[in-house]
Amino acid sequence: MKTTFRITLVIAVVTFAIGLASAQQSNQSNSLDSQIRAEISPFKGKVFVFAKNLDTGQTYSYNGDERVRTASTIKVAVMIEVFARVAEGHAKWTDELVLTKAARYAGSGILPEMSDGLRLSLQDCVRLMMLLSDNTATNMVLDYLGTDAVNERMNSLGFKSTRIMRRVGGGGESKEGKLPDNKRFGLGATTPREMVEILEKLARGQIVNETASKEMIDLMKREQAHYAIGRTIPETTVATKYGALDALRSCLGIVYSKQGKIAMAITVDEMPAVNWSVDNAGYLMISRLSLMLIDGLKSP
Repeated sequence: MKTTFRITLVIAVVTFAIGLASAQQSNQSNSLDSQIRAEISPFKGKVFVFAKNLDTGQTYSYNGDERVRTASTIKVAVMIEVFARVAEGHAKWTDELVLTKAARYAGSGILPEMSDGLRLSLQDCVRLMMLLSDNTATNMVLDYLGTDAVNERMNSLGFKSTRIMRRVGGGGESKEGKLPDNKRFGLGATTPREMVEILEKLARGQIVNETASKEMIDLMKREQAHYAIGRTIPETTVATKYGALDALRSCLGIVYSKQGKIAMAITVDEMPAVNWSVDNAGYLMISRLSLMLIDGLKSP
């Protein structure tokens, strides 16, 4: 009888603990949702969010499954194709790419200021693409890879929503970029949830291989501008990629916080005012939301 009582008591305690943890997580989730909705409500523009604590598995979504324009965050997919091709022996980091007038596109980066004929390694172009979001370097890499190859890689990895449509500024359209319904996305399309899935696989060493995944994360940790995620927490390590268009600001990343590794993807679009300063309302919104996600997805 005593053994039966002890077993019953243990089961009751465990059940209570699980129920308490579940209730705490539910309350935490409801509180986070209320905070985020209150922040977004007066904002002029559309907001899309997905985040996950990679240590606890907790998630948060606000329009997280809707397909959005990527701007330069699609460069993460381009980076993955390069690393995969090098790992397969189909490319070398020392392969030479040449700057041409056709590849030039302003907006971000340093290569538009350089002379035609400049010779750079594939590795240097990828670094410029990711660290400075250099559009010209991106086009040089895309001319080397082909836009369809990037999409085929995403498809093979199980990412069905993330697609590049063309080169930066136009030209080099992929098969999917030629579809009428995809014209609205411009450079690329994805969902916040799928971008977080990509980040999670990178963090777990599951894209290409463990070494390549780590090198890609390390590259993202060295992004030079933190206008959005990481904007107000310089003491915290972040691995990010941001993107900007006239009415859009987007950022994805992993925040290595005390609360855990928080992967997030946030897009702000259809803002009525065009503002190219670092204090763009979209950047500020993403920064505020990222802090809420870090705090709201901590362990109960």
